[in-house]
Amino acid sequence: MSIIKEIGSHSFSIILLISLLLSLLSLFFAIKAEAKYKKLYRQYDYFMRGKDAETLEDYFVELQRHVEKSEDLLEDQREMLKVLHNNNRAAFQKIGIIRYNAYSGLGGNLSFALAILNYDNTGFVLNSVHSNEGGFLYIKEVEKGSTTVELGAEEKLALEEALGYRKKKE
Repeated sequence: MSIIKEIGSHSFSIILLISLLLSLLSLFFAIKAEAKYKKLYRQYDYFMRGKDAETLEDYFVELQRHVEKSEDLLEDQREMLKVLHNNNRAAFQKIGIIRYNAYSGLGGNLSFALAILNYDNTGFVLNSVHSNEGGFLYIKEVEKGSTTVELGAEEKLALEEALGYRKKKE
């Protein structure tokens, strides 16, 4: 029986020592967890308070207003871009010019045929004929790259130049 008591007291000491070590280990992890919690709470509190006592909610509300203003501005700019695009299509942007002598004996290539077209190849051909008696100006309407009236040779060349079918002379 004394052996049982001796083994029991010895086991009790070991169990007590193991319990003490586990308690110390648990205390260490609890202190470490508390320190992490406090650090996390400080970061959370700083984040929620924001700068100059501005709350995170106020910050997000202001950010949302800014995004909505930006979207409105973007929509306005899209509308303006559509208007500019339509205006650009209507503006004259293609030009062809041919200088020539209308009558033999006159020098200097004082006569010319000028074709001016928009994006849709609609516009006019202007023909200025210079002679000894004076200058004469003729205009012919162009609709989608063609005319309803017959063009002279120089007028055709000017129209082809404006349409890009013929290279311009440098």
